[in-house]
Amino acid sequence: MRWGCICLVWLAGCGHPAETHPDASVPDVGDAGDAEPPPFDEGAIDPAKPPLIPVGFDAFRMWDRWAHLRIGQRTYMRSTFDRTGHNRAADAAHYLRKRADAYVPLDVAGSGVLAFVRTNHWHGSPWHYTADGRDTIVAETTTADPTKPITGSTFIPQEVFPEPLAFTWSTTKGADLSWVPVPFTQSFELGYERAFYGTGYYIFNLYDSSSALSRPIETWDVKAPPEDVLNLLRHVRGDLGQPVALEGARTIRTLRLTLPRDRAALGHERIRITWDDRAAPSVDAPIALFFGAGTLFNRDGREFLVRAFPSTIRYAGDSIVLTSSFPMPFFSRARIEVPDGVKLEVLSEPLGAQRHVGYFHATYRDHPVPTPSQDLVLLDTKGVEGSDAWCGHFVGTSFQFSDAADLTTLEGDPRFFFDDSQTPQAMGTGTEEWAGGGDYWGGQTMTLPFAGHPTGAPSPDKALEAEDKIESAYRFLLSDLMPFGRNALIRLEHGAENQATQHYKTVTFWYGRPRACLVQTDALHVGDAADEAKHAWTAEGASEPETLESRYEWGIDWDRFKMLSVYPPSSDTGRRMTGPSEMTLQIDPNNFGVVLRRKFDQSFVDQRAEVWIDGERAGVWYFAGSNTALFGWTPGTTETFNAPPEKITSNRRWREEEFIVPRRLTRGKKELRVRIVPIGSPQPLLPGEPTPERVWSAYRYWAYSWVL
Repeated sequence: MRWGCICLVWLAGCGHPAETHPDASVPDVGDAGDAEPPPFDEGAIDPAKPPLIPVGFDAFRMWDRWAHLRIGQRTYMRSTFDRTGHNRAADAAHYLRKRADAYVPLDVAGSGVLAFVRTNHWHGSPWHYTADGRDTIVAETTTADPTKPITGSTFIPQEVFPEPLAFTWSTTKGADLSWVPVPFTQSFELGYERAFYGTGYYIFNLYDSSSALSRPIETWDVKAPPEDVLNLLRHVRGDLGQPVALEGARTIRTLRLTLPRDRAALGHERIRITWDDRAAPSVDAPIALFFGAGTLFNRDGREFLVRAFPSTIRYAGDSIVLTSSFPMPFFSRARIEVPDGVKLEVLSEPLGAQRHVGYFHATYRDHPVPTPSQDLVLLDTKGVEGSDAWCGHFVGTSFQFSDAADLTTLEGDPRFFFDDSQTPQAMGTGTEEWAGGGDYWGGQTMTLPFAGHPTGAPSPDKALEAEDKIESAYRFLLSDLMPFGRNALIRLEHGAENQATQHYKTVTFWYGRPRACLVQTDALHVGDAADEAKHAWTAEGASEPETLESRYEWGIDWDRFKMLSVYPPSSDTGRRMTGPSEMTLQIDPNNFGVVLRRKFDQSFVDQRAEVWIDGERAGVWYFAGSNTALFGWTPGTTETFNAPPEKITSNRRWREEEFIVPRRLTRGKKELRVRIVPIGSPQPLLPGEPTPERVWSAYRYWAYSWVL
């Protein structure tokens, strides 16, 4: 196969003309209604400071800042996963606790935004969204009689959860999804009134409130989303507009490929993009998968095979038109390579004053025969393009999970690790849940702005040809993107109930600059006398040093097929405390905030503490729950009857959690005096049970400084 290319110091080359062919049916990208003026000064951009962080609905409005680094934001994904490392009840109904009116799968403290909620069908509804202590009931119209699902069901209140920010199972083919931002200033708790099939995963952002946010965090107002945001998501980005010369520092805003419909096999060829003459391409992926589908075979003749916010695959007459609207910045030069026979068009604009952006990446991995009990590694940024450290954010995946129309390969939980953490900051319940489906989409296809299952026959016997057996899905992250400051490890579980050996192909989308923006500046080993003395560590009500041998939440302990240990336990020494403790930690004086990380024994319930920095209160550090979960889907449970729940204790006691120290308390300092004061009362698993002992556990602390 010969390759065409375009070196972006001029508009087009290698025989591909630069004229544009706007689709008359595609709305103008800028026609988004009357946008609410954001409360920030666009002219106040300072290249010497971190870029603005879009918050809430601004994350959608300011999607052109997708590439901008997020200094002062951390993102986490919690779920109802089986804490024992298996897949009990399809990772459903594992709760932190039960309160009088609901089961609780999510409980967080801090200043942030709930960015995404996924439940299996309507199960769990009515739901309780408790933001800063104010409880709002959110339901689904099928809830009135869950034994008789309502096709075309909606959320209640519908005006607060409208499409295309929220979809129910009849559209998604199996799940209720919401991207409606729910901000909170101090805390958020999610509750399920019904335990049956209560599976879900939830993505939330926490912020340094003193960083450059597009607007202050305020408690959820429970109002209808702004019309300009809804209009933005309803539109398909596709028009190229008027092309301009490409010189110097620019951002590609639209990248379009057009190929003949009778040459759909070109979708398996590669697109490669190299930024600024780097040693290797940052984008190197099969064309179809890059744009969100495992194949360009269109089994039912749809106009749009993929109709996502950043990517579309459209069938127009005798042509297949593939468009990507991911912003792709570069500083001097870009080289794009496509196969001969594929027409390439590009639209760009000047990069602008703020240069703290990441290169766009699409990292391809081929997993022809997954190894039982070994996670599929979709991305490990260490060593990418010769750099061990990257500052950026994870923005999605596009993946083939079978080439044999096998939908039973989807039990692998997403497990994402960032910045050396041994606990996954993002932990899901399965692969089709990650891509917005439920119960394997019922074998049907669907395409939404940020999630989809665009290709694949319902079963092998219904496949129209070999290409129709390629099952694929996508998940894009915008308001729920996941920043990292040193490294990212994106893994998909392959173990427990997922022992299939289907052929996976994965493309991971991310932005990154080849240098760390989160630098480890200190570490304290609690229980080590010399290290405690070095950090002037003191504590009231502390135990003697204790040694614990346990596991992290990585997966199964024992491979019953290979008869070997998969994730063996490890030992460490630390202490537990009932009173305040203090330590001195070194930081970079040029920091833009600090992240503290703690390794602890999570067998102690609801560990909550106030954090004080040099005598000033910084906030509450809270980890809800423990390694004992409340399993609410027991034998005898029905849609309308909750049987007595079961307590399940796993052998995974190791955990690491983070706390954001605001830059107003750290900027210009070389060290911090950190005071940890355990507070509050841990909550029992079930109402009426004794309140657990208040304990703060610590084995190690690390200090990371955000730097530019």
